[in-house]
Amino acid sequence: MMDLRVAVLLLAGGIVAYIAYQHPAVGTAVLVGAGVVTLLYLLMMGSSGNGGPPAS
Repeated sequence: MMDLRVAVLLLAGGIVAYIAYQHPAVGTAVLVGAGVVTLLYLLMMGSSGNGGPPAS
């Protein structure tokens, strides 16, 4: 089952890529979509407190 955070990331990346795709530069759409997904991933996954290497 998909986590809610992953669903939000996919939705946000898809929406931003679609909006950017309406402009002629397809490469820009791909870069903007990937950038938004990466930024949201770093912000959302970093705030969960689950990060870091496992304790040994």
